[in-house]
Amino acid sequence: MMLSDFDGLLRAALQQAEPQRLLFVFVRAELPESPSSDQHARHAAGEGGTLAPVLCVDKAPREVASFAALAAESTATGVAWDLVFVAALEGRAGVAPSSDEAAQPLRLMVNAINDGQVSRFAAFDRAGEPVQFY
Repeated sequence: MMLSDFDGLLRAALQQAEPQRLLFVFVRAELPESPSSDQHARHAAGEGGTLAPVLCVDKAPREVASFAALAAESTATGVAWDLVFVAALEGRAGVAPSSDEAAQPLRLMVNAINDGQVSRFAAFDRAGEPVQFY
C-alpha cells in the first residue's frame, strides 16, 4: 500500500477487519565507524549513514491522535530521532493484540532495522512525510 501521509496509515489501521496494534521504532541516522569523507558529506546532506534504533513503543491506532501528537510524545522522552518506522500487528477474532503480545514483534522489528531490512515497514521523517528507501 502506498501511503501519502501518516494520517492515511492511521485510517487504514482503523479500517482493517481485525483490530490492529501499531509498532513504532524511532531511529537516529548516524555515521558508521571510521566514516570516509564521502560518508561525512552525504550524512551532512541528510543522506546515507546507519540507522540506530533509539526508542520503540506500541499503541492501538485510537491511541494515536496524529503524527504531531506522536512526535510530541516522543520528544518529551528527550531522545533525539530522525525517522520513525511503523508496522501493524493484527488481532484475532475481534481482539486487538496486547502490549505483551507486541513485545516480541517489536524486538524483531528492531533487529530487522539493525540488519538494514527496512523495506517492509512504513517510514516517516520528523515532519510526518513518508520516506522511501531504494
